[in-house]
Amino acid sequence: MKTEHKLTALITGANKGIGKETARQLAQRGFAVFIGSRDIAKGREASEELCNAGYEATFIQLDVTDPVSIKTACGTFSQKADHLDVLINNAAILEDHGENILKLNPELLDRTLKSNVSGPIMVIQDFLPFLKKSPDGGRIINVSSSLGSISRMDDESPAYSISKAALNAVTKQFAAALKSDNIAVNAADPGWVRTSLGGPEAHRSVEQGAETIVWLAEEIDQSETGKFWCDKQECEW
Repeated sequence: MKTEHKLTALITGANKGIGKETARQLAQRGFAVFIGSRDIAKGREASEELCNAGYEATFIQLDVTDPVSIKTACGTFSQKADHLDVLINNAAILEDHGENILKLNPELLDRTLKSNVSGPIMVIQDFLPFLKKSPDGGRIINVSSSLGSISRMDDESPAYSISKAALNAVTKQFAAALKSDNIAVNAADPGWVRTSLGGPEAHRSVEQGAETIVWLAEEIDQSETGKFWCDKQECEW
């Protein structure tokens, strides 16, 4: 993404883990980053950490499960920027551990789908006017998972896996709908990363987990859209 204007990026769930690291790496590359976080204290802390390091970062309270919160976040964003170049839907929950679909709690599934699927849809819809104003074309990156790959799926973490498969479908839908608007929409699998979600046994660092997301945000050709990426390579849905 080569441009003379100030690049802007909004990352949901950016107060910790992959989201926070993605914000850091984009800030290092000259982006003005917006730290979307449901938790006010942690969101401000993450934003201040980047600002103290000399980068441009702004905290925006954003709960992706709350339509009012998303619209309020849009209002806050509009006071700081007139366009959005990159939207990264990173916020997600994983609550089902050690269970399979035979005993899946439907309320747990509803919560997971609300956060991991409905949330990104609403965020894209509400921030779309800003993405359409990106001078070089907007980019949307949905942080998915190998667990959401239909071709590789087993019975692990059913609610989370189903939600990420649905998020992949959301990616394809928006990619098709926004192609004429020069907005690229892709899904990224960061791998198994040592975060509060991935756990301490994961074999990847947050730096490694953010690599493909940052690459999709800045380096890949704008014409690449509607694809699922792992380690900067297209992977199977």
